[in-house]
Amino acid sequence: MNDLLRKLRPERLRELVLLLLILVVLIFFSTVIEHYLNARLFNRVSTSVAILGVLAIAQTLVILTRNIDLSVGSMVGFTAYFVGQQLSQNNEITPLVAILMAIGVGALMGSFNGFLVAVCRIPAIIVTLGTMALYRTLLVEYSDAQTVLTVNLPKWLLDLPRVNVLSYERLNLRLMVAGMFIVVILFQLILRNTSFGRKLYAVGSNPEAARNSGFPNQKIIFTAFVLCGSLAGLTGFMFLARFGNITVVAGSGLELKSVAAVVVGGVNIFGGSGSIFGAVLGAVMIDLLENSLIRWLQISEFWRDAMLGILILTSVATDSVIMKRFRNYRLKKLSQTNS
Repeated sequence: MNDLLRKLRPERLRELVLLLLILVVLIFFSTVIEHYLNARLFNRVSTSVAILGVLAIAQTLVILTRNIDLSVGSMVGFTAYFVGQQLSQNNEITPLVAILMAIGVGALMGSFNGFLVAVCRIPAIIVTLGTMALYRTLLVEYSDAQTVLTVNLPKWLLDLPRVNVLSYERLNLRLMVAGMFIVVILFQLILRNTSFGRKLYAVGSNPEAARNSGFPNQKIIFTAFVLCGSLAGLTGFMFLARFGNITVVAGSGLELKSVAAVVVGGVNIFGGSGSIFGAVLGAVMIDLLENSLIRWLQISEFWRDAMLGILILTSVATDSVIMKRFRNYRLKKLSQTNS
C-alpha cells in the first residue's frame, strides 16, 4: 500500500482520470456522429493539438511559479505575422533561421513580461493583461492593415503542415506533431531531472521558503517568462505554417485555451504542482471536444468560449476539493505506514 501511494501521486491520478475522460469522449461521439473514428479525425486533431500543446507547455512553466501569462495569444499573433512578413519579402530565408527568428521575437516579449513581474514586482495578471493589449496594438500598427498572404510565402513553409514522419494506412504522424513531442520530452526532462526544474516547483510551492533557502526567486521567475515567450514564438511559427494567411487577429483566444489546457491537465493554478504531460493531455481534451462539438452541434465560437470557461472552473474546483482531499489522505496513510 505504501509503495502504491508513493507511485500514485496526485498529478499522476489526474493524468489517469484525464486519459479515461478522453476515451469516454471518443466513445460518446462515435455513437452520435457517423464515421467519427477515422484517420481524418486523428490527422486534424493532432495537427491542431501540436499548436495548442506547445503553448500549453509555455503556460505551464509560468503557472508553476504561481504566475500567469495572458499575453501568449498576442505573442503568437505578432510572431506569426512578423515571421510571415519576413518570409514573404525574402523567400530565401531557411527553415532554421525562420524558427530561430520566431523564438527570438517571442523570447524578447517574454523577457519584457519577466522583467516587470520578477524585477519590478508587479503582479503577473496585471502585467500580462497590459502586454496582451500592448502586443496586439503593436501588431495592428506594424501590419498597417495588411495581411500576410499564402501566395507570397515560400513553398517549404506551405508544405510543412503536410510533411509526414510516419504513415500507417491513412494515419499520418505530421512533422509538426513530432516537433511537439520533442518539446514535451525536453521540458518534461528539464522539470524532473534538473535543478532549474526543481527550483521552479519550489518557488511555486512556497516562495518564502524557497527564498529563505537561498533560491534566486526573481531569476527563476524571469527565466520562466523568457521560456514561455520563446515557446509562444515557436507556436507563432507553427501557426503561420498551418494557416498561411495571417491577419491582426491571429492568435486571439489562445490565451484562454492555453490556461484551460493547463488547469484541465492538472497543473495547479496556484503553482507548485503539475506536469508537462498533463498539460498536453489537457490540450488534447480541449481540442477533441472543440472539434467534436463543432461537427456534432455546429456551436458558435461564443459557446466554445463558454465551454472553456466551464472546464476551467470545473478543473480548479476539482483540484481545490477532490485532489486536496486525496493529497491529505495520501499523506495520512504514508505517515501511518511509516510510523
